[in-house]
Formats: sequence, structure tokens, C-alpha cells
Amino acid sequence: MRVATFNLESLDLPPRAARPIEARIDMLRPELERADADILCLQEVNGQRVPDEPQRVLAALDQLIEGTQYQSFYRSATHHTSGHGVADVHNLVTLSRWPILSSRSIRHDFIQPLRYRTATARPPAQDDEEIGFDRPALAAEIEIAGGRTLHVVNCHLRAPLASSIAGQKQAPFVWSTISGWAEGFCISSIKRNAQALEIRLFVDRLIEADRYVDVILAGDFNAEDTESPLRLLVGAEQDTGNGALAAASMIVLDRGVPADRRFSVVHQGRPQMLDHVLCSRALYGRFKEIQIYNEALSDEAVAYARVDRPTGSSHACVVAEFSDIAVSAV
Repeated sequence: MRVATFNLESLDLPPRAARPIEARIDMLRPELERADADILCLQEVNGQRVPDEPQRVLAALDQLIEGTQYQSFYRSATHHTSGHGVADVHNLVTLSRWPILSSRSIRHDFIQPLRYRTATARPPAQDDEEIGFDRPALAAEIEIAGGRTLHVVNCHLRAPLASSIAGQKQAPFVWSTISGWAEGFCISSIKRNAQALEIRLFVDRLIEADRYVDVILAGDFNAEDTESPLRLLVGAEQDTGNGALAAASMIVLDRGVPADRRFSVVHQGRPQMLDHVLCSRALYGRFKEIQIYNEALSDEAVAYARVDRPTGSSHACVVAEFSDIAVSAV
């Protein structure tokens, strides 16, 4: 069983897309074919309006996977907040060789939006505002080989870019004051950590119901494994101080990759591991290996500044492989 995660970076069609879909397919389809995944978690899949369809559909994704094994896979996707159709941007999509028994979006199901009054807004804020998550997580219950049930949570946490503060920006990436940028960066950190906590609460409920449950968390976490979001998701015994809880912790599988190969993004010359696959202890017994397809990665900061309308993705596809043989609970 091969489980892959890949951030497609705003997969879309013209006129919103800067490049024709054919140019993006030439870059992205080989990545997907190489992954040869049984379960594929995709991030940043945009929705499109097409004739005779009352709701947005995933037309760009359909074109990308046409003629590949993924064309016939079962599919689940996040939806617009209205509940009708997919959102216009940054949907999560999970494709599975095996039947998807159920799926749900998780967004403020366990953590209510926080209330916060900005300190640096211009003019000054008069009331608290909600700090909500930018997008949901996507949980799918999949009937895998051998009749086992696998829970896969497709994740895309907030990027470490400062959230907007009223009256504090001169341009999209130009701030008027350090204080304004600092508060915006703090708010983004709150969003990322709070959503990681919500996903952890969901995982805990699965484990409380079945201590041998098979769970995978996969996606773009916008954080390395030493940062707060991953620590929240892992729940390591050195953090809880309680060895009795260790069996409920999650395992970051890419820790098994040699340091010089362990990166899924390059930013300003610095390799970073931001895309991860985590699994529950029960599933860890069937883990075989993990690969990061990062050979063709370019520096995302350089590409943004110098490349005319990039067609690929600045993220590497990450693939974890597990044995199909079920392990009996003891």
C-alpha cells in the first residue's frame, strides 16, 4: 500500500491560471505517475465553473489525471463553506484505489474560532474578531485491502506568512510597521497551531474508540517536525511526561530519511521538510519505507522572483509504503 501527498500549488484553468493546463500537466503528471500511489492526498486543487454545472467542479484535476490510474479512483474533497460544491481555491482532494466509506471536512468541529482584538490595526479595532482556519482538514475512512479500515486525514495548515492587519500593509508583501507584521505573523501561528490541535483531538477520538486503529495524517503542514504544529500532532511521551500515553502518539515517518535527502521545499537556499506522512502506532508495524521526490525541486523564493509563471510545484511529492499484510492485535 502506497500513500502519497503532493501540494499541486493552485491547480487551475485559465483565465485564473497564468499558464494553460497543458503546461502544468507536463510538469505535474510525471510526478503523480512516479508516485504510483494507492491513496493520493492532494492540496491546493482549485474549483472551476463549467457550462451546465450549477456548482464548481474539479475540471483542472480531471484533466491532470485523465489517462492515469487515478482517473478511476474513488474521490473525496473538501467543499465550499455553503456546503454546495467545491470551493474556488485550495481544496483538499483524496483519491483512493479502494472504496471511500465516508469522508468529512473538519473545520472548527472541536476548536471554536478564537476571538481576538488586534493591537496594531489602523484605525484601532473597536471589537474582537474571529480567528478562523483558512481551510478544513479532510478525513476519509477507506476500506483497504484485507477488509481493514484506514483513516486518512489530508491536511494543509496555514503558511508561516503574516495575516493581514487593517491599515498595516502598503502592498501584498510590504508592511508599514514591524509591530503590524509581528502581530500578523503571530495570528498566523495561532491559526496553524490551533488547527493542528483540532486534528489531534480528532485522532484521539479515533484511538479512544479503537486502540488499534490505523490512522494516517498526510499533507502540507507548513512546519518541520521540531515546530509546534508537529509536536501537537505527534504527542510524544517526552512532551506529555506520561509513558502510558506513548501508544497513542503519532510517528513522523520522514524522520527515517537521511538528513541530506530530507526536504520537500527549498526556500532561500534552505532545504525544509514541510510535507509529511504520519501514522499511528498500530499502523507503524506495517511501515516499509518513505521516499521524497525532491530531485527536481528549485528554490521557491528564486522561482517566485525570477521565473515567468512557473508551471510545476515547489513542493516534492512524498510517498510512504506499507505492507498489505494485516497485523493482529495482541
